[in-house]
Amino acid sequence: MRILLAEDDAELARRLGLALGEAGFAVDYADDGPDALFLGETQDFDAVVLDLGLPKMTGLEVLKRWRRAGRDTPVLVLTARDAWTERVEGLNAGADDYMGKPFQAAEVVARLRALVRRSAGAASSVLRVGDVSLDAGARLVEVSGQPVELTARELRILSYLMYRAGRIVSQTELADHVYAMDDMRESNTIEVYVARLRKKLGRDAIRTIRGLGYRMG
Repeated sequence: MRILLAEDDAELARRLGLALGEAGFAVDYADDGPDALFLGETQDFDAVVLDLGLPKMTGLEVLKRWRRAGRDTPVLVLTARDAWTERVEGLNAGADDYMGKPFQAAEVVARLRALVRRSAGAASSVLRVGDVSLDAGARLVEVSGQPVELTARELRILSYLMYRAGRIVSQTELADHVYAMDDMRESNTIEVYVARLRKKLGRDAIRTIRGLGYRMG
């Protein structure tokens, strides 16, 4: 899953970005409002962490413009702890959740996972497609009840496909949601990872729809 982290406090962004990366998210960064606005309009993210106090253009204005443009990406807004009016404005402008500063990175991760689940229409934190189950919080994958070890990239790919079970996902879409902009990409990388996943999960766990992409379920 790919996250946009829009935060102008460099140290806070670094620490939160590390926590998100360790939790399995691919993270892109913006440190002011215009940059966040541009990335949110031109890139596909699974969720956004948006500081309402961004310089040059406030996070609130960024959010309003995204929503007016029809961008429905789930957004978790960050506000000063005592700024309850900002929280209300953010929610009224289309934010899906909020957190006051200071906060624990683990709670941000948990709230983002919940936003992604709701966006995908998944009520439970444990996803099941056929014999494969994924507990996103514990980062635990099982096949017929037996645990399977996956690399971080394999887990990202599997998560995206399972959240979109029953849908055909193209290679391009898959790559756009499991890599941050600064990550190195090679043309056949997705094929290689899908082949590895099939070896670990079973040949029929991920179907190739010729000329279109991949599907689970």
